[in-house]
Amino acid sequence: MESRARPRRDNSQVAPAALLSHAEPMPAIGSAVVCRGLTRRFGSIVAVDNVDLEVRSGETLGLLGRNGAGKTTLIKMLTTLLPPSSGHAQIAGFDLVRHPASVRRAIGYVPQALSADGDLTGFENLLIFARLYDLPAREQRPRIAAALAFMDLSEDADRLVKHYSGGMIRRLEIAQSTLHRPKVLFLDEPTVGLDPLARDAVWEQLKRLRSELKTTIVLATHHLEEAELLCERLAILNQGHISAIGAPPELRAGLGAGTTLEDVFAHYTGAAHDVHDGIAAAYRQRRTAERLG
Repeated sequence: MESRARPRRDNSQVAPAALLSHAEPMPAIGSAVVCRGLTRRFGSIVAVDNVDLEVRSGETLGLLGRNGAGKTTLIKMLTTLLPPSSGHAQIAGFDLVRHPASVRRAIGYVPQALSADGDLTGFENLLIFARLYDLPAREQRPRIAAALAFMDLSEDADRLVKHYSGGMIRRLEIAQSTLHRPKVLFLDEPTVGLDPLARDAVWEQLKRLRSELKTTIVLATHHLEEAELLCERLAILNQGHISAIGAPPELRAGLGAGTTLEDVFAHYTGAAHDVHDGIAAAYRQRRTAERLG
C-alpha cells in the first residue's frame, strides 16, 4: 500500500491568544448579520418564510425550533450553501447573493455532519483547511499551532483523528472553521450526540471564542440548556417564521412568573416535542454519535 507522506509539524512554542487576536476587530456597534424577507422554497414547500433578523456584532444568537422549523435551511442560506428564493441578507457587510465569495471568506461553519478526516492527524486536517482558506504559507503553521493550543488539542496534534473522542473531534472542527479568523461563526447543533463531559468542553471553547476573540456566533440547537448558557438572545423558529426573539430572561418574563425556557419553547412552537419529533431527534443523535464515537 502506498504510504502517505505526512507534513512536518513545527513544535515551537506559540502563544495562542497573541496569534489569534490578530483578527480584524469587530466594530463595537452594528450588526454582523442582517436578513430582510429571507425566504427559501422547495417546490411548494416554504422552508424559511420571510425572515427578518439581525445578529449584533460579537453576540451569540441561538436558533431554536422543532425539527423542520427551518433552522438548518436558514444557516445553509447564510453560509452560501443554498441560494435564497427571495429576500436579501448581508453577512459582515457583504451581500449574500452579489458577493458570495466575500461572505465565505468572512464566515466559519461547523455542520452537523462530520467534516474532519479520520485517516489524517489533527494537524494534517488543519493544514488542509489552511490551504483551502488560502492562508499565506508563512502563516499556516503558526495559525495551526495557535488553533490547536486554543482548543486544548496541542498534545493530540499528531494522533489520527479516528482515535479522537467525539468532543475532541468537535473542537478540531471548530478550530478548522476559525483558522482564517472569521467574523461570524455558524454552528449547526455542534454538541448533538456528545456525552456531558465532551459537551461541556465544547461549551467552554465556544465561550472563549466569544469572550476572548469577540466572535459573532449563530448557533442552531435543540438543547435548551445549551441555548440558555451560551446565547445572549434566542430566535425561535416555527414553520419557517421567527415566532419570538429576545434574551432568555425576557422570553420567560413575557409568559409570566415561574415560566421555564421549556415553557417558552412549547408556547412559541405550538406544542411540546411530540412523539414523532422525539423519534426523529433520537435517530439523528444516534447517527451523529456513531460518526463521533
